[in-house]
Amino acid sequence: MGIATDLIIILLAALLGGGIAHLLRQPLILGYILAGVAVGPHTGGITVTQIHDIELLAEIGVALLLFALGLEFSFKELLPVRGVALIGTPIQLIASLALGYGLGRLVGLPIIASLWFGAMVTLSSTMVILKTLMNQGYMGTLSSRVMIGMLIVQDLAVVPMMIILPQLDNPDMGASVLGWAAIKAVAFLIVMLLLGNRLLPWLMRQVARWNSRELFVLSLLAVGLGVGYATYLVGLSFALGAFVAGMVLAGSHFGHQALSDIAPVRDLFAMLFFVSVGMMLDPHYLVSHLGLVLGVVALVGVGKGTIFFIVTRLFGYGNVVPWAVGLGLFQIGEFAFVLARIGRTEGAFDTNTHALFLTVTIVTMLITPLISGLTTPIYARLRDRAPTPPKHFPQPEEKLNGHVVVIGAGRVGTQIATVLRRAAIQHVVVEMEMHRLENLHKQGSPVLYGDGSSAEVLHAARIDKARLALVALPDPVASLTVIAGMRALRPDLPLMSRATGIQHIEALHEAQVNDVVWPHLEAGLVMARHALTLLEMPATAILRLTQEVRQESYAALSENSQVFHAMNQLREAEGLYDLAWMAVQEGSALAGRTLGESAVRARTGASVLCVLRSGEIHDNPGIGFCFASGDLVAMIGTRDAHARFLQMTQSTAIPEEIPCLS
Repeated sequence: MGIATDLIIILLAALLGGGIAHLLRQPLILGYILAGVAVGPHTGGITVTQIHDIELLAEIGVALLLFALGLEFSFKELLPVRGVALIGTPIQLIASLALGYGLGRLVGLPIIASLWFGAMVTLSSTMVILKTLMNQGYMGTLSSRVMIGMLIVQDLAVVPMMIILPQLDNPDMGASVLGWAAIKAVAFLIVMLLLGNRLLPWLMRQVARWNSRELFVLSLLAVGLGVGYATYLVGLSFALGAFVAGMVLAGSHFGHQALSDIAPVRDLFAMLFFVSVGMMLDPHYLVSHLGLVLGVVALVGVGKGTIFFIVTRLFGYGNVVPWAVGLGLFQIGEFAFVLARIGRTEGAFDTNTHALFLTVTIVTMLITPLISGLTTPIYARLRDRAPTPPKHFPQPEEKLNGHVVVIGAGRVGTQIATVLRRAAIQHVVVEMEMHRLENLHKQGSPVLYGDGSSAEVLHAARIDKARLALVALPDPVASLTVIAGMRALRPDLPLMSRATGIQHIEALHEAQVNDVVWPHLEAGLVMARHALTLLEMPATAILRLTQEVRQESYAALSENSQVFHAMNQLREAEGLYDLAWMAVQEGSALAGRTLGESAVRARTGASVLCVLRSGEIHDNPGIGFCFASGDLVAMIGTRDAHARFLQMTQSTAIPEEIPCLS
């Protein structure tokens, strides 16, 4: 059956390798690469025969990867970390290029091959990092945002690399050659932005009017691969055209749907690409050159990680962020395989050099989850040995005793401090960002400058006299480090922490945290509760469903924590009261009558909590309070009580008294 048999072998091997990687909580692409090694020509057993044909199909996978990257590209994602992403990443690229070039020359590679290796070293793996962050529960943290911002700019740098690097092996290369390549690239971009920006969305709009999902997907493939082939015909990269086509469509109304529809096809061909990469890896080369490979891996990892650490620190990021970025982005990324394939095709290096590049890249990707997981223990150890932090400013003016210690003055910590302040509960907020501290200090909250993981800072916050500690930090590594420091000083102190995901909750449970709040879960439950209310589901049924979801999600803590049970009961009590606001209409049964005259409780079963009139709240009104048209009345009760009370606010009819309440 020829290539059909090879495709079946690849699919089965990829399913097995991907399944094993998933069970081990590793990125699927690592399983695909190892599957390629297993069915490649360098190992015994079942082997793919039509390797060249598979590699040709894999080229489509590269184009679709870049097409999807173009569809996903968004400048909005760069805004929060635009400084380190847009300026810091080019610095990192240049430094990493020098590192890779130096390593290439160190191991005896020619100048051109060393430059290719330097270009590969500049890139980190978007796929591996995203999967690792999701597995570790670090998505959404400041560290993850910095990494993703830098990865986006790195991915964009692949495009000029694919234009410039093939020209390096041209003996006639000069400024004119590179200039001509740049002119063609700029001309192509101008045509796509001016003509393609109008033509491609118009074309997709016409196809969408046919209401055929199949034709829409085929049109996407035709656009992505067709534009890529057009760029190939004019002497530019096939993948460059696909990327630009994706960027053009991303700005249209069809961007999100296009990405959704193209994803399965992209993943299929991307699987072929990574399997083909694995087929090129020679295990015998790894064994026979083990010392060389491990040496280059170590130098790349340490050197590149140090570059990321320094760049991140230069742009003002402190605490755990530089460590997380350095230990996360040290590897060589998947687009290095694209460059390696182009370089081999162009004859820029020989087979042994190609094998070295592939082997080093794959090994760095394989060890990424392990190295990235060292961030927490390394940072915790270094914080223990860190010198005394600067003097804490400003110092809390009041004597702290039986108070609440809040670590972190971000959005969550600030809200906590506001509630504690209004409730007249003594507290102190610990934070490293001075502008946050100054804002809270102006609002009247006692504040303390310093790192919450520092023993000296915790002593200054009188952790020994505290009644409760709340850790509101968004970074899981930082929160666990702070909790470890608190437990060392006060093993009996009740602790509550913000969580970012299931893995973080499990880690907090191991750290003996008494109660955990997962903001994403709580927000989802509130939205679900409101949606079910609009769908007219009974309040008791809504409460039961949301409580079941909450208990299942917090199951890791619910078995052994009395505090968790108490907090859960408080949350449950909130749902028992179905509060609603209703406006008193002019001429209704309530307008002009007092609370006693209208007998709201006896006639409706509802209880009036407060009344909002002309911007002023009348809390807990007495029987002599007189309702007026336009009043907004807050009441609690059952659905029947709501209906009866609504009748009183909107019509002149007065409901009969409920016998059991009269």
